[in-house]
Amino acid sequence: MLTSAVVRCMKKQIPEAEIHYLTKRRYASLLAYNPYITKVYCIDDELSTILPALKQEKYDSIIDLHKNLRSLRVKLALGIKTYSFDKLNLEKWLLVNFKIDRMPKLHLVDRYFEGIASLNIQNDGDGLDYFFAPQKNLIPANFTLQLEGIDYAAWAIGGTHFTKRLPQNQIIKVANNSTLPIVLLGGKEEESVAEEIEKSCSKVINACGKTDFDGSAAIMAHAKLILTNDTGMMHIAAALKKRIISFWGNTVPELGMTAYLPIDHEKARIVENKNLNCRPCSKLGFAKCPKGHFKCMNDLELVSL
Repeated sequence: MLTSAVVRCMKKQIPEAEIHYLTKRRYASLLAYNPYITKVYCIDDELSTILPALKQEKYDSIIDLHKNLRSLRVKLALGIKTYSFDKLNLEKWLLVNFKIDRMPKLHLVDRYFEGIASLNIQNDGDGLDYFFAPQKNLIPANFTLQLEGIDYAAWAIGGTHFTKRLPQNQIIKVANNSTLPIVLLGGKEEESVAEEIEKSCSKVINACGKTDFDGSAAIMAHAKLILTNDTGMMHIAAALKKRIISFWGNTVPELGMTAYLPIDHEKARIVENKNLNCRPCSKLGFAKCPKGHFKCMNDLELVSL
């Protein structure tokens, strides 16, 4: 999602360019309908199976917006001109381990554009892109009937790591005081938590595990407000140009991964506990709070909807 701004600006500013995108297969659906991308190559388990096909393409250059060992292997194998960005691993390490903030006040997306500055690609300021599959009825019929004609908030309650997820008791408190109905969004992993929230809240509609990815995004697209943790769904909400409230636990906005919205858009509201000297404890997340208290989420000031 965060690379979509670079892809759009490249294609619009170099219209004769043919852009191919290499990613893991599970992310291919996010790229399948992007009109700025000519071809998507997918990595399964072993990178070596795709390298011969990439060599046959005879690319002019590689733009590496991942900058890990896998992308290094691709660059070495193709041996062509490469553009990349500063991943700031030292600065992140200092912030996480010693709380020394040497991070630039610059979003990751803006650092991507710095990495391709020599191509004279300018950031157009239009934020991120999300393109839906060209089909009707993305939202299941039962949810369409429930949501038709009403204002509602959508709440993406999931997250890859426990320490990035707002606890269900906090969600219940906000939902029970909300003036808006709330649609809970998430995958199969969030079903049990969503069911517990649903039992405790009269204004909650539980869609967790009941829609595909496009369906969840379509529900978000029609929502008045999005609530989300620091996860990929936050970036989907930004691509859909929504009003956003984001909840931050073990990670911090200073790492440069906040909701990236157009320059003329209302910026996302960030809810975080700034009174803890243990934040950030990770740039990604943990299966449990390393300190055992989880105050970064448990002590968050509740929002009113």
